[in-house]
Amino acid sequence: MLELKNKVAIITGARRGMGKADALLLAKAGAKVVVSDISEEECQQVVDEIKNSGGEAMAIKCDVSEKEEVDKMIKKTIEEFGRIDILVNNAGICQFKPFLDLTEEEWDRTININLKGYFLCGQAVAKEMAKQKSGVIINIASIAMGQVGVGFPAITHYCASKGGIVAMTEAMALELAPYNIRVNAIAPGAIDTPMAASVKDDPKVLEGTLNRVPLRRMGKPEEIASAVLFLASDASSYMTGSVVVVDGGWLAG
Repeated sequence: MLELKNKVAIITGARRGMGKADALLLAKAGAKVVVSDISEEECQQVVDEIKNSGGEAMAIKCDVSEKEEVDKMIKKTIEEFGRIDILVNNAGICQFKPFLDLTEEEWDRTININLKGYFLCGQAVAKEMAKQKSGVIINIASIAMGQVGVGFPAITHYCASKGGIVAMTEAMALELAPYNIRVNAIAPGAIDTPMAASVKDDPKVLEGTLNRVPLRRMGKPEEIASAVLFLASDASSYMTGSVVVVDGGWLAG
């Protein structure tokens, strides 16, 4: 049930970190993968790795905050593979900045990539999925989503974007269910990726972070990819509008 043979998947923010892990695992499961990010050269390196393992993939440069680039990505994918079955909205940024010092430009950039980008990609892909009456959209949120999640100081803009992703996921799931399109979100905790370098590189910050995690370690990108594969596959066929938390027990604590 975890097989994705003949499925076509687009993964944004896939040149490194969780997105790269998603691309490698979905390709291993049989999907044809579009590796998308702002650097085509780095995307191509991931594509080469997939092809060297016997998989099928292509690299597409795309700034998800720009509608024109998103539309081009969708067009190229359809031209190459004929359909889109899976979208993993993963592209995102996180800049630490105290709320009182946060500029409008910094707020807009984070919201445009982390939230608007998910809307642009999700809507464009859903229009194609609606034609075939099937599809899966997976939005990467965060435990820094507020409400059932937690808030963090110095990343107000990031937390706002991730909370918005959860709300958007639920609304999308309701509207797209009649087209047999499932929409779910994953809320990772502390994951060992380049984005988390500032946490890992500061012993005091790392210690404080691990004290919040019952499993006493940071998660691996591959552990998020496993959740992505589950939600992308028929193993989760009765799930939509859900938020799957993968955080080593952080929220339970």
